[in-house]
Amino acid sequence: MEFKNGLGDTAIQNVIATYPEIGEILNRYEIGCVTCKVGICLLKDVVSIHGLSQEQEAAVEKEINDYLDAKEENRRVA
Repeated sequence: MEFKNGLGDTAIQNVIATYPEIGEILNRYEIGCVTCKVGICLLKDVVSIHGLSQEQEAAVEKEINDYLDAKEENRRVA
């Protein structure tokens, strides 16, 4: 699983603090890390340990990377 900008190796609490929309993406796949009080799991591990099918994992990865691409594109335009 490869997330842009090395985000997969970032603790989920930091990912969600920086990109709250990623928490919404995870919620759509019933990955409830937004409410976790520990939040030290890495993003790539969070996705892989929730028993999703390979197709669902690929969809989460694509959705997050597409979101990051759009965010980066908005920065360049602004």
